[in-house]
Amino acid sequence: MPARKDPDASTSVPSFYGAELRFKRESAGLTLEQLAEGSFRGISFLSQIERGERRMPVDLARHVDERLGTDGFFQRRHEDVARARQVGIAEYFADVAEMEQRALSIEEWAPTLVPGLLQNEAYAAVVTQAAMPRASEEEVTEKVVARMKRARVFTEPAPPKFWVTMDESVLRRRVLPPAGMADLLMHIAGRVRSTRSILQLVPETSGSHPLMMGMLKIMTFADAPPVVYTESLHSGQVIDYPALVMDYRESYDLLRAAALAPGASLAMIEAAAEDYSNEAHKDDRPECGPLA
Repeated sequence: MPARKDPDASTSVPSFYGAELRFKRESAGLTLEQLAEGSFRGISFLSQIERGERRMPVDLARHVDERLGTDGFFQRRHEDVARARQVGIAEYFADVAEMEQRALSIEEWAPTLVPGLLQNEAYAAVVTQAAMPRASEEEVTEKVVARMKRARVFTEPAPPKFWVTMDESVLRRRVLPPAGMADLLMHIAGRVRSTRSILQLVPETSGSHPLMMGMLKIMTFADAPPVVYTESLHSGQVIDYPALVMDYRESYDLLRAAALAPGASLAMIEAAAEDYSNEAHKDDRPECGPLA
């Protein structure tokens, strides 16, 4: 059995909170299963909180305080942890952003938007403003900066293996002007190549497939069970129930079977980038007047 990996409490507020939870639980002589009993939460959920990967809901904080006799400590501090994780990141995505940093692999299905880990600043700004039309320039900038920081996971000594499947329509949707679209697509191709990731496109001619109704992210870890994340416009859900994770896993595998090969997919992205670039140059040419 591999040695237990203790959380580094110095890395963040959630990690400190999780390390304190583990310390109090072990001091009370309780296993994760014993602490979870009666909380309506799973063992893996508690374990992820102890590693600083998940946010403590107030009902669970109340349960923990009662079981461990911690005089309301975890209830008082759970909002501090939530605030520490929300700088530029939606509350419902905070857990996922933490888990990305620890994942062994990240597999993603993107039917309508470029995945966050592949976005550039210009694209991130436009889609953020579209989702939050009343947001100030400062709020949009904060979210764009946070999204760009997520890509730092690829510069870690042991980055996650990244495999993304995108619908071809994402390339055709003109979120940016032609020059901006060309830059975006070359950015995607460059990141995929530099990180040795895998990208596949599902062609618009593919017809029906198992994941027509929304985005999907599957993450695996060295010391925790795999999780699935699904998202809609203003909410997201982390799923760790093993049977349901297996169902999503099968659907994602069937989706990849309907996609183009990685080499052909990158070639299509680069060809689309060239088309946008040619269009931008054509638009920039001055119009010639009639010959005398």
